[in-house]
Amino acid sequence: MLNFLPAPLKGVLVVLLILLNTIIFLPFLLLFAIIKLVIPVTAVRKVCTVIVNGIAWYWIGFNNTLVKLFHKVEWDVRGAQELSRKHWYFVTCNHQSWTDIPAIQYVLNSKIPLLKFFLKKQLIWVPLLGVAWWALDFPFMHRHTKEQIAKRPELKGKDIAATRAACEKFRYTPVTIFNFMEGTRFTPEKQARQNSPYKNLLKPRAGGTAFVFGAMGEMIHTMLDVTIVYPNGKPGIWDYLCGRVDKIIIDIRTREVPERFLGMDYEGNRELRVDFQRWISEIWAEKDARIEELKAGG
Repeated sequence: MLNFLPAPLKGVLVVLLILLNTIIFLPFLLLFAIIKLVIPVTAVRKVCTVIVNGIAWYWIGFNNTLVKLFHKVEWDVRGAQELSRKHWYFVTCNHQSWTDIPAIQYVLNSKIPLLKFFLKKQLIWVPLLGVAWWALDFPFMHRHTKEQIAKRPELKGKDIAATRAACEKFRYTPVTIFNFMEGTRFTPEKQARQNSPYKNLLKPRAGGTAFVFGAMGEMIHTMLDVTIVYPNGKPGIWDYLCGRVDKIIIDIRTREVPERFLGMDYEGNRELRVDFQRWISEIWAEKDARIEELKAGG
């Protein structure tokens, strides 16, 4: 344990080692991404997918080892006992800090399939990262605006159909889709601007989650409702890297998604849309109360 080192020194060392870790692993990931791209053989692509997922797991695992080596965090994790890497999940979480992502990866990396995000299809052209995301099978969203659909009504429903086709590879390979439903980090200013009815949360954006269930409802039936609390105050990512975070509470609630929302037409069915938004609001109200309880030491 090197947690006795001065905090700024720990931060610098952790950043340098993460960069070194990335420099070592990224070329291998890109190599298998290129093989997967240029050899359109299903068996080859499946092998490459297994390899690049393994590379990502090791990359995250090394970063988690740095936390154990340099930091002294008390992890209070609840509800992670029954999770499996052989199951499909949708994960959402309250969003307070960029620390949330490495904290979730620390707790869930070895327990569920690799966390993946829905990305806008334009991001596939980002140098290096675009091909890496493609190799890791991050699903790219095809979204048309209301204006585009108004001009070309034949586009209605094409978004879900295209995304379903892109996610077909997940039918036989378990996956975890991750989404911050608040869409941005919580601050009192944003809370006041939104006139949020919650003490500790911004209003949830149900549309993105509905899009996932609409496109992948045949595969993803289970939601992991994750709640993160920092009992000693919300840290910045630099605080986390420097080892200034001494306790993190992560509460995980497993929820089965109601069958009526699986494969749903969120945009086209107003009654179902209102029902789904009501369900999400109930989850958010429970989460807000849970945060109050956890902050109080419950």
